[in-house]
Amino acid sequence: MESGSWKKQLRSGISNAGELCTAFPQLAPKRAMIEEVTATYPVFINSYIAGMLKGPSDPLWRQFIPDNAEIDDTGGMVDPLAEDSTSPVPNITHRYPNRVLFLVSNRCAVHCRFCTRKRKIGRSFEVTAATITQGIDYISRSPQVRDVLLSGGDPLLLPTDQIADILGRLSEIRHVDIIRIGTRVPGVLPDRITAGLARMLASFKPLYINTHFNHPVEITPQSRRACALLADVGIPLGCQTVLLKGVNDSADIMCRLMEGLLSMRVRPYYLHHMDYTRGTAHFRTSLSAGLDIIRELRCHASGMSVPHYVIDLPGGGGKVPLTPDYIHAVDGNALLLKNFQGKLFRYDIEAQDAETFSAPLAHTPVI
Repeated sequence: MESGSWKKQLRSGISNAGELCTAFPQLAPKRAMIEEVTATYPVFINSYIAGMLKGPSDPLWRQFIPDNAEIDDTGGMVDPLAEDSTSPVPNITHRYPNRVLFLVSNRCAVHCRFCTRKRKIGRSFEVTAATITQGIDYISRSPQVRDVLLSGGDPLLLPTDQIADILGRLSEIRHVDIIRIGTRVPGVLPDRITAGLARMLASFKPLYINTHFNHPVEITPQSRRACALLADVGIPLGCQTVLLKGVNDSADIMCRLMEGLLSMRVRPYYLHHMDYTRGTAHFRTSLSAGLDIIRELRCHASGMSVPHYVIDLPGGGGKVPLTPDYIHAVDGNALLLKNFQGKLFRYDIEAQDAETFSAPLAHTPVI
């Protein structure tokens, strides 16, 4: 039988301005503002995360406490990644030829204030048995689809038997080779990860889980245990981190986070530059800040702990990587390359490569 502690943590969560101001009296003077923000972008903070919140200087506070900057931001895009316009059936996004995004849950363990799906989470976002069946039928009729990413909401908030049913039905589709689950649960509701859930997930292969940690304070004994339960049954774990102004936009914080992830057997996968989601501009850093962090990580951290720094292009263009500019110049049949210390080195290349690395390209960051 599943542990009920995670369900209690959800039931006792904070879901409105009154509850938020009761739990954190310092917010009481801002209650009217919080009510205005949450009328547009609802709030939910489960009791596990609420117990970790310390105050405005806390990196978790900025991630989960409503801020009037959300409604002051009238720019950006409601659906920056064009998920809805590339949706052939409800809750399926088919952007890349051989893989689809499949939203199977409309509930999150906590509402992240920077969420790219602010238009959906906590609002009118319907996931039913019928939409799940429609999605599975679409995948079964699309032989080019080999990779399915389950997301939401959070798939791991579904009952275990319902998760098993979805995975089982997808596994029966012969052309589906890979199933991935995107979840923030191991870091924000770790008690949901039980031995029984882990064993069930491990019975479906190949299955990959990409989780989401943004700051070293999220690495707790509970989240370590959750990741260990999944890793111990052989499920490969990755992490998709979002670069957030005032939360993790420093090389020191990011280095500690990435090394902490590796210590939990979670491979850093993506560092996302903030999407152009309306209501999130106050979280967006400059691109140069992200590139500087990647450069510092390559200098001070193991190569395994350096994620791909990516932009998910507005309008459904997909993800593109950004890298620091290591090519300093082209000198005949050689490249002048900067290493992680900024020192220049000469690297001989073939004549045909010299044509590829033209002088204009050598001075243009690869994005």
